[in-house]
Amino acid sequence: MNALADRLLDRTLTLVRIPSVGRDDDPMLATVRDAIPASMRIVDDADAAFLAVPDPDDHRPLVVLVGHVDTVPPAPDARPIRSDDVVAGRGAADMKGGLAVMLELAAAATPSDEIALGLVVVGREELPIAESALVPLLQRSDRLREAALAIVLEPTANALELGCMGNLNARVTVRGTAAHSARPWLGDNAIHKAIIALGSIADLPVRDVEVEGLVFREVVSVTMFSGGVAQNVVPDRVEAHVNYRYAPNHTPDEAETRLHELLGHREVVLEIVGNAPPAPVALAAPLVRRLRDAGDLEVRPKQAWTPVAELAMFGIDAVNLGPGDPRYAHADDERVAGDALVRTYDVVRRFLAGTSAT
Repeated sequence: MNALADRLLDRTLTLVRIPSVGRDDDPMLATVRDAIPASMRIVDDADAAFLAVPDPDDHRPLVVLVGHVDTVPPAPDARPIRSDDVVAGRGAADMKGGLAVMLELAAAATPSDEIALGLVVVGREELPIAESALVPLLQRSDRLREAALAIVLEPTANALELGCMGNLNARVTVRGTAAHSARPWLGDNAIHKAIIALGSIADLPVRDVEVEGLVFREVVSVTMFSGGVAQNVVPDRVEAHVNYRYAPNHTPDEAETRLHELLGHREVVLEIVGNAPPAPVALAAPLVRRLRDAGDLEVRPKQAWTPVAELAMFGIDAVNLGPGDPRYAHADDERVAGDALVRTYDVVRRFLAGTSAT
């Protein structure tokens, strides 16, 4: 194993050992903040998000690496470990391995690079977009909004993933009339009504949508279902949570309209509780092409939601490229390998220097 892989794995393990679930991310933010190299300055630091850049008078095009410090809850009794060239533990793939690469790249950046490298580090990414720490940073920071490109180090297994899906969440409430289960004809079973109303979603096929030559897969799922008060009572109320992932060629309003069409039954109350917009495919941007050439990268659609959408809202070209493998994100056996960390580092270094993989 080479020295770079060893450093990246050690730093990843250090970060994974720091709990940072949901809103409890201050210790992780402090750790990453303290690791910012002396060659960079933190020019905006508030509300669980900060921006670090070289000399503020640096007029080279600014490319920012973007990473989040928070994770979903770990599995019970999970313990972060390093075994040879793999670090396992909550956040290893999503995305503390990416943070380790970001810090190593920041330390290696030099004024001779054609591009100025900045870091954006945020908390609360795993929470609903209404609690985003990135959007307020974008609203505050003129320097960040001037960025020529943002590379979000979400897990992509070192493929270049473009765009992202919109993420619409809704609460569906169905009401009936309570009755004794021995005489159900005296009531109106809300669960039976909900099964009928939600059947259109259960039977709905995946819809493939092509955007800029990439195929995004639109899906609608019932993700939570609750109702009933006792085994011998016909329930008078049931509640379900519906999640709709929609392609970048649809606006948030269009997505809400479609969901209303699918669930527009007069006895269903549909309440939108969150709607994170999709991100456009930025393949034609010159810096994106340069990044792709730097690693001869496979190009894929992002079949999920990531902060590229928030960056795109402010007119910044943004892509996903990270060492973690998406299949391990949020999984009980979450992990990242040393060779994957080195691969991301090498690709971005070549990109900054303006060299290609060939």
